[in-house]
Amino acid sequence: MNQVALGFIPEPMLVQFEKILPSRKLPGNIDVSRKYKQVLESIRSIGLIEPLTLCSATTDSGMHILLDGHTRLHAMRELGFTESQCLLATDDETYTYNNRVNRLSTVQEHLMIKRAINRGVSPEKLAKSLNIDLGNIMRKVRLLDGVCTEAAELLRDQIFSIKIGGILRKMKPTRQIECVELMLSANNITVTYAEALLAASPASLLTDELTPKKIRGVSAEQMVKMEREMGNLQEQYKLVEDSYGQDVLNLVLAKGFLVKLLDNPTASRYIKQFQPEVHAEFVNIIQTDSLDK
Repeated sequence: MNQVALGFIPEPMLVQFEKILPSRKLPGNIDVSRKYKQVLESIRSIGLIEPLTLCSATTDSGMHILLDGHTRLHAMRELGFTESQCLLATDDETYTYNNRVNRLSTVQEHLMIKRAINRGVSPEKLAKSLNIDLGNIMRKVRLLDGVCTEAAELLRDQIFSIKIGGILRKMKPTRQIECVELMLSANNITVTYAEALLAASPASLLTDELTPKKIRGVSAEQMVKMEREMGNLQEQYKLVEDSYGQDVLNLVLAKGFLVKLLDNPTASRYIKQFQPEVHAEFVNIIQTDSLDK
């Protein structure tokens, strides 16, 4: 079995900043960006987590080319560091893992923060390290409180506002799952859509049936009508979703057949002469790219 060659030397080494040459220039406004401030506070609070990535030193100058970590290097210089732990790449390609990283989903971020707190890291230290408000940290911690396991699992790989959790916990589990499925199907996991689904939910599907839902400018009769129309719309959406794949396949097959049919000059001329409306519809089908048209 062939072994995979590593793209870097596993053991990091300590390198002086004077021996590091950046391979690109940072933006002029880097010092005021939110990302830079997070990196700066993280290094200030808990030190460097991910080493810089360098090319091996050139034989003539002894200088290393910096492949990855320009923002971290800039932040460490601002904090007074003069050297850093670095990984030496075995080639000089500028491809780095950061260029292909999948960002943390909202649920994964919630789980990591909870795990850190359970292991003794204070919320205050986390907030300082991430350069975000303490209240925001606590909202991330409480993200899935009151959200059923099935709904949370559906959201596991999604990125969404932490306000979604507060909206879902106002619903009973069956309604939570239904609303999350609707948001995923529509590719619209937004606070506005979640609030609309909440407003259109019957009182029997809310966690507190005794609390009437009040929306400014909407009467009780209008609310009942909106709930009924939203329920009908959801049913229609599910029906369309179930048949969409088969409808697309039928469209592709129909287009293929009609293209061959109208490519036949005799057949095309006959249909156009005796059934002009049908011929026009056939042309429209051929020109259709999706079911939205």
